[in-house]
Amino acid sequence: MLNQSQIRFCLDEMGKMFPEAHCELIHSNPFELVIAVSLSAQCTDALVNKVTKQLFQKYKTPEDYLSVPLEELQNDIRSIGLFRNKAKNIQKLCQMLNAEYGGKVPDDRDELTKLPGVGRKTANVVVSVAFGEPAIAVDTHVERVSKRLGFCRYKDSVLEVEKTLMKKVPKEEWSVTHHRMIFFGRYHCKSQNPQCDICPLLDLCREGKKRMKKKVV
Repeated sequence: MLNQSQIRFCLDEMGKMFPEAHCELIHSNPFELVIAVSLSAQCTDALVNKVTKQLFQKYKTPEDYLSVPLEELQNDIRSIGLFRNKAKNIQKLCQMLNAEYGGKVPDDRDELTKLPGVGRKTANVVVSVAFGEPAIAVDTHVERVSKRLGFCRYKDSVLEVEKTLMKKVPKEEWSVTHHRMIFFGRYHCKSQNPQCDICPLLDLCREGKKRMKKKVV
């Protein structure tokens, strides 16, 4: 496990590598962001953006999503994985927004997680990106980077990873760190073929050093 000064070095280096890291899901309001993040589960942001370009032109309010048959909404997002279940959750989410929140997306994490299809990761993204609240959303990239570098233990759950990062990263840096770790994992420390040989964090990375030793052998 890395100590606090080593973690600080890693955060600073990721900041140098990806100073403009940001949410890559295209949206214009909190409602669109909730829909986009919900669609992004087990799917790339690039594909979600391709689908939502047309989707957000057709559907602008919860009422719009509820005004069409489920099959029509499913067809609109058919190219996205788990589209049937996601379409059902979107309509249920819209029903709940209208029934309990006046058609508006709540800005509270606990309230957000009550919405169908909205888990803790999605809620953290929304409160951070849409409402400017400090949060660390642990997606597959954040989890992988945290464990590879030694911020967390390999056996830690997603929730344990989030709690550990919240302890080790200054609160005012939670949101920007979340985006930088995503960029680092998406474009550099990839799941397959991570760029260990040119990584500025190699000397601190337990998994990277193992990979490089294997290459030498």
